Amino acid sequence: MASWDYAANGPATWAKSFPAAAGQKQSPIDINPGSAAKESVGALSVNYKAGNNTLTNTGLSFAVSIDGSLSGGPLGSEFKAASFHFHWDKSSAAGSEHTIGGKAYASEVHIVHYNASKFSSVADAANVDGGLAVLAIFVQPGAANAEIQKLVDVLPSCGSNGASAAIPGGFNASALLPGDKASYWYYPGSLTTPPCSETVTWIVYKDAISMSEDQLAAFRNVTPCNFRPVQSVGGRKVCCSF
Repeated sequence: MASWDYAANGPATWAKSFPAAAGQKQSPIDINPGSAAKESVGALSVNYKAGNNTLTNTGLSFAVSIDGSLSGGPLGSEFKAASFHFHWDKSSAAGSEHTIGGKAYASEVHIVHYNASKFSSVADAANVDGGLAVLAIFVQPGAANAEIQKLVDVLPSCGSNGASAAIPGGFNASALLPGDKASYWYYPGSLTTPPCSETVTWIVYKDAISMSEDQLAAFRNVTPCNFRPVQSVGGRKVCCSF
């Protein structure tokens, strides 16, 4: 696989090695709340189970394995949870991948799910239209998040690319969800990292969660910056539930 990163081989160069990155349904995007179409969709059903969760250093972020499911809302079937990861920048002035009316947040969580009725894994689903559904949650500086502190505590033992460790006591991914789980935007898009396949239904929560500046600083010890700038919305329809 061709190399990529967020520096010399950063987002502006990705399309040279990954043609999908120049597609018409790329993510992230800037969501304009005033132009989003309100549609009546059923409630989202989000269920996560704390268990034997493992944190893995991926070099440009870290990923945590989880178990659970996502269904309802704009989704036509049940999607199985696979993992989550974060994006951030050198400071809390930016770092989220999606923006809302031009506003960026300090970080953004992506909880990745795959269509369990059609596929047996994320790898199988990642290259097929509609194969993936990703919940995106904004993060703003504020009070420390006790569950996220479990990640911060494990990170030092996973200091190199590929290193992994179990999270003592497991991780409750529900702690990554905002208080208002009924208000969100959704649209068809892509993976925000190479190969940037256009196979994702994005569900972006309106409300943010908080974590402390110390916790954000611990993430930046993994890598200073790992977010892709917003891409053109083009002719896509962005909808909202509220």
